[in-house]
Amino acid sequence: MTLDDILGSLFADSQGLVRENGLLWGRARLADDGQDRMPTVIGVEGRAFVGVDDAIVLARVVLQTIAQGAAQGSQEPILVLIDSSSQRMSKRDELLGLNEFLAHLAKSLIYAHARGHATVGLLYGHTAAGAFIATALATSTLLALPGAHPAVMDLPSMARVTKLPLTVLEEKAKSTPVFAPGLDNLAQTGGVAQVLNPDQPLSAQVRDVLATLTTGLTPRERAQDHRDRLGKTRGGRPVAADIADQVYALARAAI
Repeated sequence: MTLDDILGSLFADSQGLVRENGLLWGRARLADDGQDRMPTVIGVEGRAFVGVDDAIVLARVVLQTIAQGAAQGSQEPILVLIDSSSQRMSKRDELLGLNEFLAHLAKSLIYAHARGHATVGLLYGHTAAGAFIATALATSTLLALPGAHPAVMDLPSMARVTKLPLTVLEEKAKSTPVFAPGLDNLAQTGGVAQVLNPDQPLSAQVRDVLATLTTGLTPRERAQDHRDRLGKTRGGRPVAADIADQVYALARAAI
């Protein structure tokens, strides 16, 4: 699906969204939504790189949404639509502190979730490295469309960092999803909660996801992260949830 197709399937009217320099932001009303919700939308399109200027624009929109929600007593969802390259590794971006700008964007999304806003990412194309970590992967729930290709780090880059032969990593990737890029592997680890059906209205599927994130849950329950348990159920991260439980138990016992 193209971004235009996605916006048409998600929203009753997306004319109010700004699309500029590979970025997307604004508010739009979900199609056929009985609750009349107008989520904040941010995103990256056209496999654009995410640099310091881009990160600060998107973070500003998220923080404005939090402030408006606090003033109005509302907690509208935040949708993050992503088709990006990696972070922009230019000399200017690096000298300005690219890592801090990306961290600021990621923490803005995490803060929004902590303040009660459902944060939902939607991968509809490519994304990689810091651009992925600071956007869609920083949301509380990550969705994807078939054909999306996320990669926190590709195998050649892993080989350079770990000093392991590429052939060794390729062999490990066949049986260990955490070593392998791609949508199927990320879903196995619990990183992607659900792959949407492009043949059905996306608005209805996103509404169902939002209902599971908000209906009948306490603020504490909303804040919980279940991706490790999802990864255990799917076999992609068999021990992460158990280790987290043990660490939590030890921390509680030490209080």
